Amino acid sequence: MSPVSTISVDQSAVSVDREWDLLLAASSADPGESGLVRLRTLLENRVDWEVVLRLANDHGTSSLLYQNCLKLNNLVPSAAMATLRERFQSNVQKSLFVGRELIRILDCIDALGVEAIPYKGVVLSEVYYGDLAMRQSGDMDIFVRKSDVGRIRKAVRDLGYTPRVLVPDAAWLDYIASGYECTFDRFAAKNLLELQWGLQPRFYAVDFDIDGLFRRAVNVTVAGRRMKTPSPEDLLLVLSVHAAKHVWQRLIWLCDIAQILKREKLNWDWVQARAREFGIERILRVTLVLTNRLLGEPIPAATESTVKADEDAQAFANEIAVAVSRGVSYEEQPLFYFRLMMRLRERRMDRMRFLTRLTFTPGPGEWEVIRLPKILFPLYRVVRLARLAARFARR
Repeated sequence: MSPVSTISVDQSAVSVDREWDLLLAASSADPGESGLVRLRTLLENRVDWEVVLRLANDHGTSSLLYQNCLKLNNLVPSAAMATLRERFQSNVQKSLFVGRELIRILDCIDALGVEAIPYKGVVLSEVYYGDLAMRQSGDMDIFVRKSDVGRIRKAVRDLGYTPRVLVPDAAWLDYIASGYECTFDRFAAKNLLELQWGLQPRFYAVDFDIDGLFRRAVNVTVAGRRMKTPSPEDLLLVLSVHAAKHVWQRLIWLCDIAQILKREKLNWDWVQARAREFGIERILRVTLVLTNRLLGEPIPAATESTVKADEDAQAFANEIAVAVSRGVSYEEQPLFYFRLMMRLRERRMDRMRFLTRLTFTPGPGEWEVIRLPKILFPLYRVVRLARLAARFARR
C-alpha cells in the first residue's frame, strides 16, 4: 500500500500560498542572484506580512528572512522590518548567551577528562551558516558517551543546571539503557541543555553508532573556542533522523540540510552505506526530496537515481510538503503518528522493532506515575502498556 493514504492533511486550512512561497524564497543563507530575483518578484506582489512573520517564527527562519529582506528593504513595509530587526537582535543576544554557556559547559566537561560533541544550535549556525546568530538558537545539544553521563550530570549541576526529570538512583541504569538524553533548565530557560547519549528514544529503533560518531568528529571553532562536532556525513544523517522524528514540521531543519549540502563535498558512498545499515534510507531520501522541493537545493548526483526510484519516498515527500506548508500538527494524533513512523522505515524488521520497543520500553513517564522498588522494575513494562492503551483510547 502506498504511504500516501496514511497522511491526513486538513483541506480546510486557510491558504497562505503566496506568503509561504515568500518564506521559502527568503530561507537561504546565500540565495544568489537568481534567488534574489525570485524574492524581489514575490515582494512586489501584495503580501500579508502578519502571516509571513508568524510563519517565520513558527519555522525558526526569522533571522534568515531578516537578512534577505535587508537586501530589498525598499519593498518591505517598515513595520515588518522593525519586527524582524527586533527578532534578529534578540536572537543575537540569545546566541551570545548560549555561546558563552556552551564554552562554560565544555570547559567543565574537559576538566573531567571526558569528551563531548556539541551540534545544532550555535555550533551549526557558525560552522554552516558562517554566523553565530544567522540561525535561531534555543538550546545546547551535546553528544556524550553513555558511561560519562552520570559524572557530567553532577558537574553541570554545579554550574546551576537543574535536571528536568529527577530519576531515582534505583532507576538510573534503566533510564540510561532505555533513554537517550538528560535535559536541564537554568534560570527561566527551559531545556537549555540536553546531554544525549543516543540519537533519539530507543523505541524509534535507529541504533546509531555513537562511538563511531566520536571517532569521526571534526575540529571546529565556535565563539572563539576550539571544539569537536560531528563530521558532515554523520551530521547529515543525525539531522535527517531528527527532522523525520518531528515529521519535518519546521523549515529550519531543511535549511540546515541545505547548508550542509552546499558547503560540503560529502562521501555519498559512505552516507548511503550507513543509511542502509541503520535502516533509514527512506528517511534520508524523503529529506533530500523535501530540501529540493521546498528550498530548491539540487538532489546530489550520487543519490539522484536511487532517490527518484523510491516511489514511496517520493509519495511521502509530496504529502509532507503540503502538510508542512499548512502547519499540520501530529502531536495530538498519536496513533496516526506512530503508524507514520513505522511506514517511514523500509525494512520490516525495523518496523517490528519500533512497535515492540514502543509498547514495552518504560521511561520517566512510567516512573512518575508510580514508584516501584527495584525488584519490581519489570512491572514498569505493564505500566507502559496500560498508559499507551489509555492514551490511544482518548483519541
